[in-house]
Amino acid sequence: MIMDTHFLSFGFLYFDPMYFVFVGPAFLLAMLAQARVKTAFAKWSAVPCRRGWTGAEVARRVCELGGAHDVQIEMANGYLSDHYDPRERVLRLSSENYHGRSVAAAAIAAHEAGHAIQHAVNYPWLSLRSAYVPVASLGSWLSFPMLLAGGLLSIPILIQAGICLFGGVVFFQIITWPVEFNASSRAKSVLRESGLISDSEEMRGVESVLGAAAMTYVAATIQSLLTLLYYLWRSGLLGGQRN
Repeated sequence: MIMDTHFLSFGFLYFDPMYFVFVGPAFLLAMLAQARVKTAFAKWSAVPCRRGWTGAEVARRVCELGGAHDVQIEMANGYLSDHYDPRERVLRLSSENYHGRSVAAAAIAAHEAGHAIQHAVNYPWLSLRSAYVPVASLGSWLSFPMLLAGGLLSIPILIQAGICLFGGVVFFQIITWPVEFNASSRAKSVLRESGLISDSEEMRGVESVLGAAAMTYVAATIQSLLTLLYYLWRSGLLGGQRN
C-alpha cells in the first residue's frame, strides 16, 4: 500500500474541508454536551440539599459507606476540577463543590467517591485505566508532532507512528467509559440507600448532573474516534487519498 506522504491536512498546514465532514458532527455533539453540563450544574447548584451537608462531607460519607477508608479529601484549584487520584488515595474537589451544600455538589462529590470505592474494591477497569495512563500520555504528547513531521518530511513511518499513538489515546478514552459510568452508578446507589439524598426530586438532580457529565466523555470519545478515522482516510490507510 502506498501512503499519501503529503499528509498536510487541517490542523497541519492547510485547510481540508473533509476534516469537518468526518469530525464536524462530533464537534457539535461536544458543544451540546458542554452546554448541558453547564446548564445542569447551574440549575442544581442553586438547589440546596435538605440534609445540608457540604460536598466534602458527602464525599467522606460515601467513601466510608462504600468501604474506601483512609481516603484524604482535599480542595482543588480550578472550576470543576474534581477528581480522585488513586496513586495518592486523595479525592480532590473544586472549591464550589468542597464547600457547597447543593444537589450538584453532592452529586459530583459522590461520583468522585465512587472512584475511591472502585479503587478500594480493585475494580478491574479502573486498574486497567490507571496502568494505561503513561501510554495515553505519551500518545497525547507525541502523536501530533509525529504526524506533522511525517507530513513535512514525507516520511510514511512517522505518519504511521503518529496514527498509532493517537489510536492509543482513543483506546484510553474508550476504557474510561465503564470507569465513569460505574462510578456514577455506585454514587447514586450509596446516596439513595444511605438517605444522604432525601427525596426523588434531589435524586433527579443527581441523575441530571451525572448524566450530563457522562455525555461529555461520550462526546469527547466520539470526536477522537472520528479524528482517528480521518487520519486513517487521509493517509490512505482507510481507502483515502494516495499518491
